[in-house]
Amino acid sequence: MTAQPDLARAAFTDLARHGDRPAVLSADGVLSYRELASRVDDAAARLGTARRLVVLAAQNDLDSLVAYLAALSAGHVLLLAPADKPEALASLMHAYDPDVLLRSGDGHGVPVLEERRNGSRHHLHPELALLLSTSGSTGSPKLVRLSHTNLTANAEAIAEYLGIGADDRAATTLPLHYCYGLSVVNSHLIRGAGLVLTDLSVVDPCFWDLFRDRQATSFAAVPYTFDLLDRVGFADEDLPHLRYVTQAGGRLAPEKVRSWAETGQRRGWDLFVMYGATEATARMAYLPPDLAADHADTIGVPVPGGSFRIDPVEDLADGELVYSGPNVMLGYAEDPADLALGREVHELRTGDLARRQPNGLYEVVGRRSRFVKIVGLRVDLGQVERILADMGITAAAAGTDDRLVIAVEGGHDGGILAKTLAGTLGLPRAAVVIHTVEALPRLATGKVDYPGVLGLASPEPAAAGAAGATRAAVTDHGATGTATPAGPAPAGRADDVRTIFAEALECPVVGDDDTFVSLDGDSLSYVAVSVQLERVLGQLPADWHLLPVRELGRRRKPRRRSPFSFLETSIVLRAVAIVCIVATHVELIMFQTAHLLFAVAGYNFARFQLADQRVTRLRRQLRGVARIVVPSTAFIAVAYLLTDHYTVANIFLLNAMVGPEAVTTQWHFWFVELLVYILLAVAALMAVPWVDRLERRAPFAFALGMVAIALLSRYDIVDPGLPKPPPVFWIFALGWALARARTHLHRITVSAITLVTLPGFFGSSVRDVTVAAGILLLAWVPALPVPAFLRRIIGWLAAASLYIYLTHWLVYPLLLPVHPVLAVVGSLVLGVGYWALCRWLPAAAGRLWARRFSSTARPRQAAGAPLEPR
Repeated sequence: MTAQPDLARAAFTDLARHGDRPAVLSADGVLSYRELASRVDDAAARLGTARRLVVLAAQNDLDSLVAYLAALSAGHVLLLAPADKPEALASLMHAYDPDVLLRSGDGHGVPVLEERRNGSRHHLHPELALLLSTSGSTGSPKLVRLSHTNLTANAEAIAEYLGIGADDRAATTLPLHYCYGLSVVNSHLIRGAGLVLTDLSVVDPCFWDLFRDRQATSFAAVPYTFDLLDRVGFADEDLPHLRYVTQAGGRLAPEKVRSWAETGQRRGWDLFVMYGATEATARMAYLPPDLAADHADTIGVPVPGGSFRIDPVEDLADGELVYSGPNVMLGYAEDPADLALGREVHELRTGDLARRQPNGLYEVVGRRSRFVKIVGLRVDLGQVERILADMGITAAAAGTDDRLVIAVEGGHDGGILAKTLAGTLGLPRAAVVIHTVEALPRLATGKVDYPGVLGLASPEPAAAGAAGATRAAVTDHGATGTATPAGPAPAGRADDVRTIFAEALECPVVGDDDTFVSLDGDSLSYVAVSVQLERVLGQLPADWHLLPVRELGRRRKPRRRSPFSFLETSIVLRAVAIVCIVATHVELIMFQTAHLLFAVAGYNFARFQLADQRVTRLRRQLRGVARIVVPSTAFIAVAYLLTDHYTVANIFLLNAMVGPEAVTTQWHFWFVELLVYILLAVAALMAVPWVDRLERRAPFAFALGMVAIALLSRYDIVDPGLPKPPPVFWIFALGWALARARTHLHRITVSAITLVTLPGFFGSSVRDVTVAAGILLLAWVPALPVPAFLRRIIGWLAAASLYIYLTHWLVYPLLLPVHPVLAVVGSLVLGVGYWALCRWLPAAAGRLWARRFSSTARPRQAAGAPLEPR
């Protein structure tokens, strides 16, 4: 079917009529309406005239804006999806099988078009224009069907009550795929106003620099935004062009409405509190700014062109709020066949209980259908009870916009139920509170007492909600206790090599003939021990880890003060690499070094895990793997409970085997997974007697043989069988070979292999050079000079590198909105803290066990005997 232009569609897609007025203002420059129209026309021509179903992976950039307008102006049916949530995008692609996928390209207004078929396999109703996910169901197949008339009518209504004129400029503080964020775009384009296009957060100082520079006049906020505005001192910002702030996306507490309305009055801008739903294309009501301070508990009046009525509800004093207007959706879609349907809905039953005040303002007093909105997700409390009933559990669910509270009859495991429900509903685990009770609280009438259910929750302020629970969980797992990273030992102990080994390796007895390796030292404890030993002994020999305590003790010598100190190259590389990894993920720099750590891991494996006899070293190798697996799985399990980014496969380090092909948050721990796979595979290999004998006879030749075998996967001659990560064992094997190199010829050989095989592997010359330079340093430079004052810090970072890698995925997103440098520093500090905690816990448990054992083993005291002093 060929799309026919109509007046509704042209209302905000006939962009050229606004001429040279600024349409898009960004950090990169200003684009006029005429220039924007040209880019839209080009993109529309690429989409063609045959009407098709188009999915746009949207983000707040020029490419997405052009793609959105091009699809609408050409008459296609557009489904908006979030570009930053690949799981949601994949779900919608699978459910609706679109004809075309649009993505952002280079940011110059030329979106990437992925054509999946020439025509369309879908029957698309003539009125259908846009498909949006309902609030809280992004990625769900249930979509809202909107027409061009819906979009235009709501945009005109919003523009009218906000008084948007051609000189207005709105900053895009909300995502384009969210109906509220989209309504900001539509209502400004329809009036020829400007869009200050950005994806920066309001806590980023650069946002406010851009806001002032582009003379923005408004921005949109959800309730959480005001918490962020409080944090950055927005009330005192000098914003001479700010005309108004809008609020929607959930109920803002009346006291906050009053406070911000009064702030606006003092600072010269208005606060518009609004009420709406995706099903109404965005807005249904607004509270005039001059009434906000005195009527903060109301939603105001209907938007222009819309109307409310209140239908009675049996047994309730208040009725259900029903909205009518040209912005009411056509209906829902739950599968592709529904795209052929026309209008099924003529008015919107909101499910909210409301009353109309004498002054004509409407007030929402509750929910008929018992919905709550938690962290932006709409939860049906009745559905929660039905889910539990299907499990044979009698329960009553209540909640606020902060958390879900459930009373459960019987002796069920509340923790397991809460985790199951959180996963089913898509909520953070900390937002679900379950209380087991003997009987559900009930009113005198026998009905469930839902306020009583809600009262079962802990008495902490509701405002803390999930965020408070999350903070508590983080405290429990990373910031309590007295553990600190290993610093200087107390006087009289730091000079004792035996004490350093005993404390760092948790060995109660250390003999004169023991070595670091014989005491089960590994790469995780190597750094802490070497840093402490170097404070006592000065620069250590390359083979110190193989020297007995007696020999190391004889090497004790006074240290001369110097502004520089030498640290082993592998230690410095670990510290630098982990800092670069975190800084790259924060996008402070782009310097990828993760693969270099595989070379260091292979180097340390050969040094620490291949000594002694076969059975002994197999036990050591498995213990070494356990020291990686235990803290990793423990932390990932916590991350699984606190976020919706991970799966059970992540907890068991299996995502690289069973995970999705697409790169999602589930791939965050790929480095740990592949390292564990490699270590287990090599341990199994070295457990074979004839392989063990071969490695002992010719250690360097054996390591080169491992490199040669591993290169088969590097050059795709042999498929390693993993769904996504590139082969890395050959880099691990290069480090192994370096540890076994004993002559210049050996090191030259490994260096030559590195320089021949690395170029082209990563598709980035900078990354190729970075990894190659690290391996060459490992080969030829035994120690690197570092400033003396940084020596301890570098040691901590190197020792905690695994723990920093694990924890930074949860830490930096919380701090990044404040400042990238803070995100990096916070990630490093929290990672070192987790490392210290993991060192402290086993030792504390051992001391507790020893005390309990000694107390039970002590002979019983005779009756009447005096107490033995302790």
